[in-house]
Formats: sequence, C-alpha cells, structure tokens
Amino acid sequence: MTTQVPALRVDDEGNTFGERVARTILDVVGRIPPTDEHQAKGPHERARALASAAASKAALAAGTLALPPGPLGWLTILPELAAIWRIQRQMVADIAGAYGASADLTRSHMLYCLFRHAAAQAVRDVGVQVGARLLIQDVPLRAIEKIAAKIGVGVSRHLAGRGLARWLPVVGALGVAGYAYYDTAQVARTAIALFGADGEAQPPKRRRGIQKATPTSSIVSP
Repeated sequence: MTTQVPALRVDDEGNTFGERVARTILDVVGRIPPTDEHQAKGPHERARALASAAASKAALAAGTLALPPGPLGWLTILPELAAIWRIQRQMVADIAGAYGASADLTRSHMLYCLFRHAAAQAVRDVGVQVGARLLIQDVPLRAIEKIAAKIGVGVSRHLAGRGLARWLPVVGALGVAGYAYYDTAQVARTAIALFGADGEAQPPKRRRGIQKATPTSSIVSP
C-alpha cells in the first residue's frame, strides 16, 4: 500500500509555457498513486517488465497526441507531457512495489526518478551520497516548487527545438513516440537503480534510496 502525500498547492498566476509545465510537474509529483504490485521474488525481472510495458504505453500516448498537424499540434504538447509523466509516475510506483518499497515512496523519490536523467542539475539537491549509499532527501514544498520551475524552463527550451515535429504529422508523431519510449526507459532505469540496488539482499526498510538523508549529507554531483 502506498503512502499518500498531500496534494501540492499550485499557483495559477503563471501564464508562460514554462510556468504551466512547472504547475503540471507539481500536480504529477504531488500524489503518489496506489499500486497493485507487491514485493516480487524476482524484482529485477518484474521491474524490467513494468518498464517495457510503460515505455510502450507512453510511446503510444505521445505518438497519438502528436498526430494533429500545425498550430493544432502545438496545443497538444502540454497534454502530451502530462500523459507521459503520469504513465511514468505509475511505473515508478509499480517498480517501488516490486522491490517492496511502496510504503516509503515520497514525492521527493518521484521527482528524482522522473527527472534525474533529463534535469540532473535541477534535482541535484534531492539525491545525496552518504558513504556508498545514494539517499533521497525529504525535500520541502518550497524547494520542490523551485525545482519544478527550473525543469519547466528547461523543458520549454527543449521543446522549442522539437516543435517542428508538429508540422510533420506522421513522421513527427513517430519521432515523438520514439522519444517518449526512450524517456520512459530512462526513468525506469533511475527507479530500478534507486530501489533495486542490493534490494534482494536487504530488508525493505534498509534499502538504498529509502532512508531520509540529513541536511549535513554531501550533495551528489549530476
């Protein structure tokens, strides 16, 4: 059974695309979804199966939303991102469940898993290194809001370069789908590394990535 965290309050004053992306990120990481996954006898194999299924689902969702051409296609960008992140959010929750870590999953874990590969600099204060262990800090709401804002700016810049795909309905949709598959696979890789390192040899409460780090811990370099 997953730990439910209070939904993050989102300010609706922002009007730029980057601010809307940030608000979407806050909505996504502000809720830990329930999962039907329980600690598996072979968690690594189960986690890989979950990752493959989620990546295919994300690719299909992204490719479908990218089909409308021209200006109409631009209107689907934010819904596309939201759909992919929600699929990835559920995947992270399911992978945590496969490793028996559902009860300890927090919005900080979710933020780290979803954006570590694409925005390492933005989430650098979430993951900390204590000896040989990578731990996730219980980041306060204000810090999460700042991180989401940084990611929103980065996503806006990245999409400015990808926007031309919206003018090429079929070819562009295939490219968007391919990127969604790759992106989801990277999120899964982060989640498996976080929850699965030495997971089969350690009791659930002692696994890597589940303990809460103290403010004196050294920050992980991206």
